[in-house]
Amino acid sequence: MTLRERVVWTLAANALAAAGAAAAAGDAPKAVGIVSHVKVLSDKVEDVSSLDAWRKSFIKDGMSDREKALAVWESVVRFQHQDAPPVEFLQLENAVLDAIKMFNVYGYSMCGNAASHVQSLARAAGLEARGWTIQAHVVPEVSWGGKWHLLDASLINYFPKPDGDLASVEEIAAAIKDWYEKNPGFKGDDAKLRKFHAENGWTGWKRGPALLANCPFYDATGWLPAKTHGWYSTMQEYDGSMLFAYECGYTVGYQVNVQLRSGERLTRNWGHKGLHVNQDGAGGAPGCLAMKPGEKFMVYTPRYGDLANGRVGNGTLEYEPPLTDGSLAAAALTCENLGFQGEGKTGPALFVKDAAKPATLVLRMPSSYVCLGGELTLMALVGAGGEVVVAFSDNNGLDWKEIGKFTASGDQKLDLKPHVYRRYDYRLKFTLKGAGTGLDALKIAHDIQHSQRPLPALDRGENTITFCAEPPEGTITIEGSTDPKNKGKQVLYTDFHPERKNIKDDLLVLSAATGEVTFPVETPGDITRLRVGIYYRARDPKDSWDIAASFDGGKTWQPIGRCEGPTRNHGKYFVLDQVPANTKSALVRYTGAQRTVAMIYQTRIDADYLEPHGGFRPVKVTYTWDEGGAEKRDVHVASKPTETYKITCASKPTMKSLVVELAE
Repeated sequence: MTLRERVVWTLAANALAAAGAAAAAGDAPKAVGIVSHVKVLSDKVEDVSSLDAWRKSFIKDGMSDREKALAVWESVVRFQHQDAPPVEFLQLENAVLDAIKMFNVYGYSMCGNAASHVQSLARAAGLEARGWTIQAHVVPEVSWGGKWHLLDASLINYFPKPDGDLASVEEIAAAIKDWYEKNPGFKGDDAKLRKFHAENGWTGWKRGPALLANCPFYDATGWLPAKTHGWYSTMQEYDGSMLFAYECGYTVGYQVNVQLRSGERLTRNWGHKGLHVNQDGAGGAPGCLAMKPGEKFMVYTPRYGDLANGRVGNGTLEYEPPLTDGSLAAAALTCENLGFQGEGKTGPALFVKDAAKPATLVLRMPSSYVCLGGELTLMALVGAGGEVVVAFSDNNGLDWKEIGKFTASGDQKLDLKPHVYRRYDYRLKFTLKGAGTGLDALKIAHDIQHSQRPLPALDRGENTITFCAEPPEGTITIEGSTDPKNKGKQVLYTDFHPERKNIKDDLLVLSAATGEVTFPVETPGDITRLRVGIYYRARDPKDSWDIAASFDGGKTWQPIGRCEGPTRNHGKYFVLDQVPANTKSALVRYTGAQRTVAMIYQTRIDADYLEPHGGFRPVKVTYTWDEGGAEKRDVHVASKPTETYKITCASKPTMKSLVVELAE
């Protein structure tokens, strides 16, 4: 168990012990308003829901560095398919550069993304990694045994040498250069290379460089596993016409945290209805929308454990909170001056208690999966001269904008898509005014995109399902684009109200020899840890960024990590779990020093905290699948935070959906 895991379990145990002590003393235990980290796992699919979960699934005790590196490579091959990349307008070049987010939300991207994910995961496994740009391709290398080794998870290959070790990028380029020198006229001639490749019944390629001829990833006809690239393309990619070190950026921090409140339901489907994050024209539609594992360019995925029906998944996140019994107070961020019909009152289910002042309800809507649209429906009852105003925030409540105002009673509907598209977290604030004003119904619904690949699929025979719902934590994330051109498309880092000193407008670039940027962090509950991912530049040995946290308003500072030079670009990830007790606010400061150029391409701050009304309540898990054309269903109510149970399939199942919700 890692230090972070020990801290989490200690905090959770302390919370449970406190609840038990309160019960023993005769005090009413706190109402559980939210259940966190709801996870359903199958023994047929690895858990990649967080960096720690990925580590546990792929990096085993006693592994050699080579074995760790190959496990990193295989994990990216398993959970990321080469395709038109998703565009979020959030990270560098608008790409998705967090490996864990890629695995869970999308499952497809291009070579630069795959290279960055190999690099970030290799470093998370304690290995050195670097990247290269070659002709029309970007690839990563990982070091072990004092040597560098190509591990291409995008086109799915590496190249064993005669001694069994794996070749580096430079060794591959040298082997191809040597062949070109002995066979003039081929370099740079795509048509001639394709013709040579296909000669003698598609065996001509075997007369090429021995290093390529002995590569186990070409099939008998010289095509790589996805059938999009073959021997002829490798000969051009590594021909030396373009070859320079280049690190694709990455940020670490995303994790799946399914949180459930009364009336909340998450549905994930092994299928889609054509929705995807690029549907607004920001990028291309992924080809895998129309592909199945084992077919076309996904022909290789079953060999890597793919039990899904495709790669793109569409699901729904719905929240229809009960308004009459008072339980909403434990699920909301703010619930002020509101009464509930269950208190013996007549009129609206949820109503203004004291008409002399406004009533406020603030609901947070975190999602582990990207929102593609949303709708708010409500039944408003408005008293004479009263109103119901709805406001929206996508920067953790720092700023609000009005999106709806109702001065008459009736059913109301608001399209949330213009506000929530490409978002993972936002808040709605309902301000109610006037005697007799209230809500009789409220529902928030979203279409989401998720990858089918990491869903806990079933297979023929006995399947072991593991359910868990702990620790009782939420996360507040500060992550915004550093590109001012993305304003209106995505939140910018400046939307989180940082204080800047000697930082160029809009960009995280120093404008003097030293400078700093400081982000305020506020959480609903006690902070358990701060996690910071950063991709930065520090050109000179004296260029650097130092990251620190203050829990006393800036009086004292605690180091989080150092980002030193010299480097053109580099990614790092830090975790600070030494947080003072009863702390709900922090400052995170980046202090830069430059002799040449120091800048931050992107950064992400995650503040994990104990949910004030967090705990466990029974959760209903519903699997739906087909066997031989007949629909099957398994409904299990988990009565403990950790459980295992069995589901047996008599024949090969075709998965349909997985639904989690509280067992009311």
